Amino acid sequence: MAKVLVVDDEKLIVKGIRFSLEQDGMEVDCAYDGEEALSCAKENQYDLILLDLMLPKLDGLQVCQQIREFSNVPIIMLTAKGEDMDKILGLEYGADDYITKPFNILEVKARIKAIMRRSSSHAEKEEQSHVIENGDLKLDRDSRRLFILGREVNLTAREFDLLELLVTNPNKVYSRENLLNLVWGFEYPGDVRTVDVHVRRLREKIEDNPSEPKYVHTKWGVGYYYSGN
Repeated sequence: MAKVLVVDDEKLIVKGIRFSLEQDGMEVDCAYDGEEALSCAKENQYDLILLDLMLPKLDGLQVCQQIREFSNVPIIMLTAKGEDMDKILGLEYGADDYITKPFNILEVKARIKAIMRRSSSHAEKEEQSHVIENGDLKLDRDSRRLFILGREVNLTAREFDLLELLVTNPNKVYSRENLLNLVWGFEYPGDVRTVDVHVRRLREKIEDNPSEPKYVHTKWGVGYYYSGN
């Protein structure tokens, strides 16, 4: 049974989401401000967090950033604002996806299930090597952990998915559109800037000098590729 944390200060919205997710057999916890959300995230193991951007006490970006210090749980930001900057900021702070209010509950459930399917598919890769080593980099698929020169680097779920795809296909150049479809899914309504944000954030975590990357490279005018050499 999937366990989801829903965070929003509008209690009617929380009630509606909770009812709908429970109808699909999910276990749902609720929080109504940023501090309560952070406390729940520290005390429980969730499969996914739905996190509103505008919250009392701590806003959604602060909560997201602090959760990323101890957990890689997938986070979907809920925002009433339609500006692109809010969406990009959410991704910069460690969110995996975003949904703009007003939203259709069917869209929310579709996004949740897409992320759950990706998590399940990783667990089912029995025939494939569970540990990938390429140069200084080691990816453990079972625990979804990354090590560089023996030091662990914490990645979000999307960052891990993106790096895993590139590492398992070294020197293969993927266009931003292909990466969006393969990592986020064909039904994802976002645009290719989402890929650029995640690549930039990934480089900041794994590269000694992000402007001169050693691992994730840019093929100008084409896309991105991995080379550990």
